[in-house]
Amino acid sequence: MRPMNKTSNLLAAALPEPAPRERGDGEMLVQGERVSKLLAGSDNANVKCIVVEAVACTGSTNVDLMHRLPTLALPVLRVADRQTAGRGRAGRPWRTAPETSLTFSLAWRFERPLHALLGLPLAVGVALAEALQVLGVQAQLKWPNDLLRDGAKLAGVLIETAADGSSSDATWTVIGIGLNLAVPPDLEFELGRAIGAAPELQKQPRETVLAIITSSLADVLVEFEQRGFGAFIERWQAFHSYAGQPVKILDHGRTVHEGIAAGVDAMGRFLIDTDAGQVVVLAGDLSLRLQE
Repeated sequence: MRPMNKTSNLLAAALPEPAPRERGDGEMLVQGERVSKLLAGSDNANVKCIVVEAVACTGSTNVDLMHRLPTLALPVLRVADRQTAGRGRAGRPWRTAPETSLTFSLAWRFERPLHALLGLPLAVGVALAEALQVLGVQAQLKWPNDLLRDGAKLAGVLIETAADGSSSDATWTVIGIGLNLAVPPDLEFELGRAIGAAPELQKQPRETVLAIITSSLADVLVEFEQRGFGAFIERWQAFHSYAGQPVKILDHGRTVHEGIAAGVDAMGRFLIDTDAGQVVVLAGDLSLRLQE
């Protein structure tokens, strides 16, 4: 296991696990006020201003927050037990069940224009991987925005952006995360692939898990605004799932590059060492796969 960094140690110390409790009939899986209390009581100044909202059901927490961006003054964390229209990358549906997943979005304002946010999805992946490490779950990062466990997708990240109407040098982002806590029956058969999960997190109060992830995210977002993705390259590489392995890049199912995964650059672009030299790959709608 990679040693915990200063932020991880702070999180572990600042967010103690609340006492176990019995859940009443009809009680929501996540209690927003409990998350707020954990964040307010931590030593992490970066989370003090985050407004926490918890709902039983919504279409998409990302869509909810995107619609409200013109009215927001502070960061907002919105978590839903159930999302009926959750989406992943390229608009793909994110299949979840309330008891087996944790789905939430964080609206965050950057004092950076949109073009200066290159690499943000990868930095968010670092935040999520490091938070899970604190919680005892070792995950790996798959470029550009997935977390894997034992080669199967454990979590996904979807980031949407909007210009800040009050400043041309500021951008609002909505960072959506879906984390698998368990695998619903028959879903792997239905999808035709393995699904990663972290069942040990079900032994923790969901509020604790969410607070630790949120605190890690806040630290990373503040550092990203100050230093950009270049400050996170080594941390991303430490979790790189395909480092040194033969990979291929697909464009709508067609292989466009093959070679050895070399990592990422300061802009968050993927690097592949091919027979013709090193190739730099932008995300777009491209897909990364291991060579068979």
